[in-house]
Amino acid sequence: MSNSVKQLPCELCASRKHSLLSDLSESHICSISESKNLISHRKGQILFYEGTKPLGIFCINAGVVKVYKTASNGKDQIIHLAKAGDFLGYSALLGEENYTTSAMIVEDAKICFIPKESFLETLFGNTQFFKRVTKQLSHELNIMEDKLTDATQKSIRERLAYTLLLLASSYGVEGDEAQKIDLVLSREEIAGIVGTATESVIRLLSEFKKDNLIEFEGKKIIIKDRRGLARLSDFYA
Repeated sequence: MSNSVKQLPCELCASRKHSLLSDLSESHICSISESKNLISHRKGQILFYEGTKPLGIFCINAGVVKVYKTASNGKDQIIHLAKAGDFLGYSALLGEENYTTSAMIVEDAKICFIPKESFLETLFGNTQFFKRVTKQLSHELNIMEDKLTDATQKSIRERLAYTLLLLASSYGVEGDEAQKIDLVLSREEIAGIVGTATESVIRLLSEFKKDNLIEFEGKKIIIKDRRGLARLSDFYA
């Protein structure tokens, strides 16, 4: 169940510095702050469905949201995981199209809904903001192209290793020598990110554990050998 919570002005939002709204002028940020609505969502709730019409955009204050497409066989392909500061739904809004993906809460979240009129007024009234939004759209397109290339050229083992590194980069908590991915994802959800069967992910995670690359702490994954995973994923950083 979604609940409207005490409204937090954009000017005081800690997540704003990570968002596209970070450099907005005081007048523009006040305009958005007055029109938006902060809502609390529980894990498992749907934020929006593929095929429905966007009425505004979503800005994540806290929590994690998975953006996904459902294939004809009923399996979910996770496009990306969105976190605090991320915008959702703006590409469909700007393209005047229905959502091409769905979004579900995977970690209890607080999300601001900004109505279409307020967002567009700010977008077209601020050149720098317009540039930032178009640059982000271009960046997301490049990521999608890279994922398509990886899906055809990289093995499932390589894609899973790379996915674990990305998750550690975004949600990792540093330990003494290891790094815990501080996000609970089901094996099915990890398979949805990698683009493979759940059984393959279960088998490969077991192999990674046997090879001392990772270990488990309850439902969370701990990265023990980041370099080993990087070699395995053919990713050098």
